[in-house]
Amino acid sequence: MKTHLKTTRRTLIRQLALLPFAPLALPSFASSPNAVKPTKSALIPVMITPFKADKSIDWNTFDRVTDFYLAAGADGYFANCLSSEMYLLTPEERLAVTERVIRRLRRPLPVVSTGSFGDTPQEKAEFIKKLNGLGTEAVILITGHLAEREESDDVLIKNVDQILALTGSIPLGTYESPNPYKRVLSKKVIDHLVKTKRFIYHKDTSESMDSIQLKLSASKGSKLKLFNAHTASAVASLRAGGAGLSPISANFYPEILNWICDHANNPEKKKEVDWIQKEIAETEPLISKGYPLSSKYFLMKRGLPIEQVTRVNRRPLTTEIQATLDGVHNRFLTWCERLAIQPVKL
Repeated sequence: MKTHLKTTRRTLIRQLALLPFAPLALPSFASSPNAVKPTKSALIPVMITPFKADKSIDWNTFDRVTDFYLAAGADGYFANCLSSEMYLLTPEERLAVTERVIRRLRRPLPVVSTGSFGDTPQEKAEFIKKLNGLGTEAVILITGHLAEREESDDVLIKNVDQILALTGSIPLGTYESPNPYKRVLSKKVIDHLVKTKRFIYHKDTSESMDSIQLKLSASKGSKLKLFNAHTASAVASLRAGGAGLSPISANFYPEILNWICDHANNPEKKKEVDWIQKEIAETEPLISKGYPLSSKYFLMKRGLPIEQVTRVNRRPLTTEIQATLDGVHNRFLTWCERLAIQPVKL
């Protein structure tokens, strides 16, 4: 049950010193898919980490990105995730990015953060406790951290139970991160997670509506809420009862994802919803190339003075990828015009 550290571009695509303070009373994913605006599904951006030229964290730009998500309609935040380059952050930085966003928010919103770091259940539990002490809504466990690829669901469940026994009543969540390997949760595992009454959040990367439907059925009526990371099935998952969206495209055009969360189940908007779903499904493979550097290039085009620096991308974006992203940016502006969306100014 070791925490793997593979960080190549391919696996990423397939896939912030601390001051003590009292935990915050945040709205809950468990009580509602969106505690602030309960009439809509929730948009939970997977946060990127801005870096300076020397690859240290650019805290000023980090705050601006946090504000950008909020202005664009974010209903919560996934700090310290794969998009944050969590495997290339130090343990102190993982805590710091989580604390920073919680402190930055001008109104309370749920914040989740990955905590399943360490080679043993005891090491994972200690980091989970540290994140919980910052005021997170839930601490997320990477499914690929809970058992080796070749190990059975029974082993995963045993390891989960060990972590539960070591972490009191801390609310938890799961994330089918592509790194170290994508472990899609089975009905057997979902049933067990629901039974524990400790899990309130699941980020789904199965890219399968059959898998999503199975999980929604197994978790119906429970605290466990599903957030889809796959843009191509965004609308379908919301219409099936998913709690919200958490795709990488929220680091490019969160306004569009927020609009979808608002209107996916509105019959009067069905034509426009179906149209924009097709559009974002077509652009997802384009924006994924060179990610997360591609998102920083895109945000730069939108007006954010963000360094074109990551810790995971070893080379700058090619001129071809830049040209493709330029085209997606122009396309984004036409979406906003048609849907009467005012893009957030950066």
